[in-house]
Amino acid sequence: MDLDRIYAYRFRDVDHAKRNMVWGELALFLHERLKRPQVMLDPAAGMCEFINAAPAKEKWAVDLNEPFVRAHANKDLRIVIGDTRTADLPKNHFDAVFVSNFLEHLHTQEEVADFLAKLHSHLKPGGRIAVMGPNFKYVFREYFDFADHTVVLSELGVAEHLYGAGFEVEVIHPRFLPLSFRGGLPVNRFLVRAYLAMPWAWRFFGKQFLLIGRK
Repeated sequence: MDLDRIYAYRFRDVDHAKRNMVWGELALFLHERLKRPQVMLDPAAGMCEFINAAPAKEKWAVDLNEPFVRAHANKDLRIVIGDTRTADLPKNHFDAVFVSNFLEHLHTQEEVADFLAKLHSHLKPGGRIAVMGPNFKYVFREYFDFADHTVVLSELGVAEHLYGAGFEVEVIHPRFLPLSFRGGLPVNRFLVRAYLAMPWAWRFFGKQFLLIGRK
């Protein structure tokens, strides 16, 4: 599967300036929910929108596509080229990990379990993981409109996976963000902040889950 071409096609009509603005607000929001971590890992960094904006002192980005990630990464990132499932990352090192729109790309539930268990090993005791992704319950009609979606997940299944990997599940939001940047997510800074500050609105627009677990 040529993911470079697939993603170029998928994001061909997306306003990347607005996309970066939204991710900047999300990074600030999640940094607070993760208790202001200073050492953070993005294990599937892609265009590095989240980890670039995260206000941590030490930031790591892992991705398979070296030209792609280096083209988008800020200079302060520690870049690891490879698959997080096999990458040589330090044990008990990170205060927080953020997994965004990645688990659904794995091939089996067993791979999801192994991936989360490996992340658990890299977090410090007391460190936290945030997991965000499309909730099949609310996007079952669109879920497989994405060529790289393979594993079906809901917030309850991910909660079981987190607990099975050794985490204590602290937060479960079945609905958080809309499915994509073409959806109903507001696209100016004031409205994004207002949306994030009003969890009651997530019930109307949210199609993606958000869970937080603690080691």
